[in-house]
Amino acid sequence: MPDQQHKHPVTFRVIPVIAILFGLLTIKSGGMVLFTEGEAHQAAGDYVPFVLWFNFLAGFVYVVTGLGFWFGKNWATGLAIVIALTTLLVFVAFGIHILMGGSYEVRTVIAMSLRSFVWLSIALTAYILNKRQKHYLI
Repeated sequence: MPDQQHKHPVTFRVIPVIAILFGLLTIKSGGMVLFTEGEAHQAAGDYVPFVLWFNFLAGFVYVVTGLGFWFGKNWATGLAIVIALTTLLVFVAFGIHILMGGSYEVRTVIAMSLRSFVWLSIALTAYILNKRQKHYLI
């Protein structure tokens, strides 16, 4: 929506850049662990496969969502909300995995905390801005 971008030019350029960069980095780091046997795979240590696969696949959705925000598509807000909620669900499942004695890396806890914070922030900001401008989510 062109009118969205004129009212909040910084917000409507910062959010997509963050989403796209976050997505590209997620795809790269997840792909290195999933599809190589090199240093990145070994350095991953006790990674949790369902968390790794979720994050890797979500990276593609991050990029699509960022592009949606860049081009002012209202569906991007709905997608950001879905990303935030599914990230939280995977984080809860990861917590259950830990409580049941599953192996894990502390950096995964930190990474999932960061992902949750970033996507909750993006989703909430986009939702509030869309609501103020009386746009539908999808």
